[in-house]
Amino acid sequence: MDIQAYIQSGVIESYVLGVADAQDVAELQRLRFEYPEVEAAIAACEAWLAATANAGAVPVSDNVKEQLQHTLQHEFAPAAGTTAANQTSLLKRMNKVRYFAAASIVLLVVSATINVYLYQKYHQANKDYIALMNERNTVVADNGLYQTRLRQMQDRMQLMAAPGMLKVSMPGTPGKEGNLVTLFWDTHTKDVYVLANKLPKAPAGKQYQLWALVDGKPVDAGMLGDCTDLCQLKPVLKAQAFAITLENTGGSPTPHLDQLYVMGNVKS
Repeated sequence: MDIQAYIQSGVIESYVLGVADAQDVAELQRLRFEYPEVEAAIAACEAWLAATANAGAVPVSDNVKEQLQHTLQHEFAPAAGTTAANQTSLLKRMNKVRYFAAASIVLLVVSATINVYLYQKYHQANKDYIALMNERNTVVADNGLYQTRLRQMQDRMQLMAAPGMLKVSMPGTPGKEGNLVTLFWDTHTKDVYVLANKLPKAPAGKQYQLWALVDGKPVDAGMLGDCTDLCQLKPVLKAQAFAITLENTGGSPTPHLDQLYVMGNVKS
């Protein structure tokens, strides 16, 4: 959907002025939560409308007030030969006019105050609704993340407990005693899984490589990628031990023993 074209279509202005139909209102309410630029355009239109209303409120000049007062005085001035009764009636009518004028001004002020109050309440309620929807979306996203992690944990536990699964503990080598890797070797399918419990992050241009020691000779068993959980590597038909070295990205045909990080023997 072309959001910029939608913003420039005039739907937002109709919505702010209260003349949009129900279908446009429903669509706009949905899009404002999906696209921040739509919400920003609504806020900008509301601010423009308020500024325009304030800018249009021009105060009456003193000259206009004097002309209006002069006109009213002549309009209601008693004509020559007017009796006292007529003057009294005229004064009563003038008082009524003044009363209704004052009442109209009071009603106008009260109406304007109520409109401002209702607009502020609507704006605050709209902000509260948006905040509530954002909080709900965050909770839903967090719940989805927790569900994914729970499934990964359950899959890992099922894999570890599978029949024929052999666990090989690979502690750190001298000088790197803080390292620890756990290897799971399926003796039926020969699949190999590695869990890097404690292993420093490989520096740029480097990658960890797994080796299977077969009859005293190291055999490449695959590279540890960016997986943060249980990593599946190459199948290994037989091995007496496993080791991990730090090699250049892409691996090495033979291990560099000075870069040996962990090693563990296979217990029969």
